[in-house]
Amino acid sequence: MVEKPKLSEVLAWSGPQIADFLSGIYEHSSWVAQELVEQSDGSTSCKLDGISTIGELANAMKQIVDDSSTEQKLALLRAHPDLAAKVESMRSLTTSSQEEQSSAGLQSLTPEERQKFTTLNTAYKTKFQFPFILAVRNATKYTVLAAMEGRIQNASHVEMASALTQVHKIAWMRLLAAIDVDNRKGFLTCHVLDTANGCPAANMRIHLHRLSPSDKAGFIDEFFTNNDGRLPNGPALKGDDPFIVGTYEWTFFVADYFASKGTFVSGVPFLDQVPLRFGLDDPDEHYHVPLLVSPWSYSTYRGS
Repeated sequence: MVEKPKLSEVLAWSGPQIADFLSGIYEHSSWVAQELVEQSDGSTSCKLDGISTIGELANAMKQIVDDSSTEQKLALLRAHPDLAAKVESMRSLTTSSQEEQSSAGLQSLTPEERQKFTTLNTAYKTKFQFPFILAVRNATKYTVLAAMEGRIQNASHVEMASALTQVHKIAWMRLLAAIDVDNRKGFLTCHVLDTANGCPAANMRIHLHRLSPSDKAGFIDEFFTNNDGRLPNGPALKGDDPFIVGTYEWTFFVADYFASKGTFVSGVPFLDQVPLRFGLDDPDEHYHVPLLVSPWSYSTYRGS
């Protein structure tokens, strides 16, 4: 496996080196990276000044696209391949597009699914004059099909904005795949509230697993909440090694907790272990993923 450069290393390169490295972040649109690093005299652009995180780099490239002309935006959208491209046509796609479409199962469509994709995609291109675009790296073919069915109803100006949003999302995921983010600032916290008794859920056992990426998957740690229903030693994840972009799962041992409180539960607990699956998308963000729970119900949200 080729080792990815660290963000700090990339930002220390010359302008042409950075432009070449980032040329594929926006599909067949190297002009975005070129404008990021060059002024009219060819010197390093002030657009790179002050960038220290991958989020800031992504936002700088996004701003270039957002400030471009309508013609440039349309050219960028039209540079993307059909999502339902046949396997034999995959050679015309960039390596990134091949990986993204394969991860969504778009090379394993049934004949019926392929026909539906093709029909919808043809109707979509006829209406909007650019291909349907969806960030599919972490999606399934069912997600893609549902999105196609919904977005084809949009007005043209609404759909152009939706497509560009997906383009920026694709660019973000490509940046994360290309660059090793050093000095991550992100962290993960949790808080459990007992809504049956109206109090923090103290001494509840919680497990944390990483589900993806596959080479980093596995059990991370076991926690017991403190008297405030929070993790006793601060964030569950923090720093370069544990806090990486991917899919995670809390497991809350709810029935054990309510048994310890003497709260009535049925003979076979309605809620025994509560698994809560969530994604961490930004290595520099704070993700607070709490649980509000009773023996009969639970809810969660993205907190702060």
